[in-house]
Amino acid sequence: MESLDNMLNIGKEMKRKLFSIGVRSSEDLIRLGSKEVFFQLKEQHPNVCLVHLYALQGAIDNVDYDKLPDEVKLDLKQYSDSLKK
Repeated sequence: MESLDNMLNIGKEMKRKLFSIGVRSSEDLIRLGSKEVFFQLKEQHPNVCLVHLYALQGAIDNVDYDKLPDEVKLDLKQYSDSLKK
């Protein structure tokens, strides 16, 4: 199992939050996907925001979250907004 520590965008605080929902490895994060993990995080930690979702997707794609393509950011923003309804 590959550690979350080796993934871009995953710091101590994000790792702690991921562990709190049972995501303990990079394989867990990749298998579940950024949207599902964000949804679960939102239930446990209501203060997570769109930047967390970008960070998760960036970790999966191995890219800094602020370098995600615009179309990916738009898709993630629409998903995040849909959870607020």
